[in-house]
Amino acid sequence: MSEPSAATTPELGDLRRIGLFAGTDDDQLRALLAAGTEVRFRAGDVLFEENAPAEHWWVLLDGVVDLVRHVGRDETRLGVMDVPGRWAGGFRAWDAHGAYLATARTATAGCVLRVPAGDLRALWADRFPLGLSLIEGVSRSARDYEAMARRREALAALGTLAAGLAHELNNPAAAATRAVRALGQAHEDLLSSLQRLVSLPIDAGQFSRIDALRRELSADGPVLDPLTRADREDDLADWMSARSVGRAWDLAESLAGAGAEVAWCERAADAMGEGSLEAALEWVASTLAAAGLLEEVAESTRRISDLVAAVKSYSQLDRAAMQVTDLAEGLDSTLVVLAHRIPPEVTVVRDHGADVPRIQALAAELNQVWTNLVTNALDAMGDRGTLRVSTRLGRGEVIVEIGDTGAGMTPETQRRAFEPFYTTKGVGEGTGLGLDISRRIVDRHRGDIVIDLRPGETVLRVRLPIGDAGPSAPAGG
Repeated sequence: MSEPSAATTPELGDLRRIGLFAGTDDDQLRALLAAGTEVRFRAGDVLFEENAPAEHWWVLLDGVVDLVRHVGRDETRLGVMDVPGRWAGGFRAWDAHGAYLATARTATAGCVLRVPAGDLRALWADRFPLGLSLIEGVSRSARDYEAMARRREALAALGTLAAGLAHELNNPAAAATRAVRALGQAHEDLLSSLQRLVSLPIDAGQFSRIDALRRELSADGPVLDPLTRADREDDLADWMSARSVGRAWDLAESLAGAGAEVAWCERAADAMGEGSLEAALEWVASTLAAAGLLEEVAESTRRISDLVAAVKSYSQLDRAAMQVTDLAEGLDSTLVVLAHRIPPEVTVVRDHGADVPRIQALAAELNQVWTNLVTNALDAMGDRGTLRVSTRLGRGEVIVEIGDTGAGMTPETQRRAFEPFYTTKGVGEGTGLGLDISRRIVDRHRGDIVIDLRPGETVLRVRLPIGDAGPSAPAGG
């Protein structure tokens, strides 16, 4: 893709033929011509790129220029400059943060008048100060609306986080509910089998021996591959069927899952005798079923408790704003909150140094930074890759790195990533918390944040000082 070439300044008559300058006197046109430069281009040249500082005002004199913008991985044609007098850019004449809204790619050969934004502002201020004030007001309003849209995106992102957390909580809650319902039936089966067992002519010694055999088994049992477990169930069922034990297949499944083998059943038969064996095996199986369901309830409620603890750590709602903060804890709680966004084929690698001290910080704000960096990393990788989260001790500082094996970023994106309102994402994507705001949070903690592009990995590195000073107060205005 070639670059346009600058040439001489166009003549006064060239501008007089353009409708844009109707009503403009000769002195004003001469001042504009003195500030501007004619730029000739060939088909395929790029005059300016989207999101770059709008430091020039471009007026078409001849030819056709397409205005395109990247939305995600797609390129969209927003408009076209195909009539002399159509213009673009120059926003920094009235907005210090003005950036090009699209990329200007030439479709044919032609030429444009290029005027520096600073010179354009001087012409406005000298000849039409009211107009400059009006357009500055419009620009401020547009920026305010953009900021409002960003805040709405942030609220939408918060809703997404809440929905993801609800999903994470729903799974263990549903499991606990199912286990509790099944536990009621297991309790009835346990009482029924115990009543049948004690109605038989057995003595205390026999009950003690079958109870000791029961304790050798475990509700969660050994981990067996499906084929081995099926073979064991067949062996147990055949053994019980040969001794006329009812529900042989049901009992075989429960006992095999708990680790019982034919040898165990032989010992149970020796302890109880043929007449009491069936009732004894039913009682053992029912106790194992009840114990397994209790373990499932305990595991589900533990998972819910862990999620609640992670959210409390993430939000810091139960703690003071300024506190001694464990950065590894904040990173881990962020990963828990974002678990619903991590695809199955993305590997998360945690590498926290054992010697990393706690620091004075605004923990909730730092967790927002981690959320933004992790979300960006996941977006960069798509459905697969490695997300690396690490903390280590530096010289008088703690270093946090969040790396991803995604597609990386261009040098231009790396250079401009921390500019206000700069983004490579489409509307409605992301957290609404740009790297500019992340940088400001890190700055408040007297730290710094940089991008390190490595072969196969993009790393966002945050350095936070160790000390008692803590974060600085936010600047006013």
